[in-house]
Amino acid sequence: MAEVQRTVPEDEAKQPAEPEKDRETEAQASGQEQDQKKPSLIRRHPFGATIVVLVLIAFAVGTYFAWLTYFHPYETTDDAFVDARSFSLAAKVSGYIDEIAVSDNQHVDAGAVIARINPRDYEIAISQAEAQIESANAAIANAAAQIEVATAAVDEARAQTDSAQAALQFAKDEANRQRQLVQGGAGSQQASQQAESNLRQAQAAHNQAQASVTSAMKNKTAAEAQHNSAQASLKQAEAQRESAQQNLNYTTVTAAQSGRVVRLSGSKGQFVEAGQAIAMFVPDEIWVTANFKETQLADMRPGQPVELTIDAYPDHVLRGRVDSIQPGSGTAFALLPAENATGNYVKVTQRVPVKIIVDQWPTDVSIGPGMSVVPTVTVRPRN
Repeated sequence: MAEVQRTVPEDEAKQPAEPEKDRETEAQASGQEQDQKKPSLIRRHPFGATIVVLVLIAFAVGTYFAWLTYFHPYETTDDAFVDARSFSLAAKVSGYIDEIAVSDNQHVDAGAVIARINPRDYEIAISQAEAQIESANAAIANAAAQIEVATAAVDEARAQTDSAQAALQFAKDEANRQRQLVQGGAGSQQASQQAESNLRQAQAAHNQAQASVTSAMKNKTAAEAQHNSAQASLKQAEAQRESAQQNLNYTTVTAAQSGRVVRLSGSKGQFVEAGQAIAMFVPDEIWVTANFKETQLADMRPGQPVELTIDAYPDHVLRGRVDSIQPGSGTAFALLPAENATGNYVKVTQRVPVKIIVDQWPTDVSIGPGMSVVPTVTVRPRN
């Protein structure tokens, strides 16, 4: 009886569930029929749908024209900086610094004095060179006098030679006459012998006169050589004086062009060697080096306008032009260029330096090499 009582309530609990399922099925079927009969959103709101489509089309067209106007004509990069041919200011002679005439970061004009080195040693060198010049001039004068004396001696020796030649000719004629007289029996043997002796003496005197001419000419040649040597000594002394004067001028270090003195390391009393740097110099001629990707260079040409902004001074908008494009990537001219023929190769977009000249740099701010710049080049016309 207990089992029958437990079974009956379970059957009774199952019987009311079936009508509920039927009612749910009927509700779902009626909902589907209503959905099939209900029109779509576009059909219910055709005007609104048309407006949405037109707005989307207008947005797409506006976006295209905005890209065509404000993005397509330009190429820009943030890998750009101010560049200049900076160099070190070095002393060309050694010595102690007497004066530093500039201060750090000071702007100077061409020819302005940067530093002065003690000039005493080089003034002494000039005095020594001038003394050597005077000595060389004296040697030249002495050699010139010797040349004149030697010339006179040559003339005298030649005159003696002419006299000896005449005496020799007379002695020859006299010896011949005496010889003929002796042969004819009209002359004496003693007179003939005396004539022969006179001939030999005249010949010896003639030879001596010729030797005197040769000696006098050699003395003149030696005097001329001394004169040439003295002239060479004079030129050497003049060159030494010019070198000493140049070294004296080098004791004053000046600016070869206008620019700024930076990283000033020299100080008064410091001993500097020849070639030792005492400061760095940044010329006024500066430009912008922009490293564009190689894919940005298709339409870039020299002369195209550029608009630039400096990171340090964003309110200053500068204008310039493309001056030149380097014929090669930056890595090709690096100290250790890439060696793509070895190892695994991974293609990387290269960057090419582009030189940009600015029309007018601002004068109210300080601009120097290394400062970051953002250039925007107009590579395509804005039509």
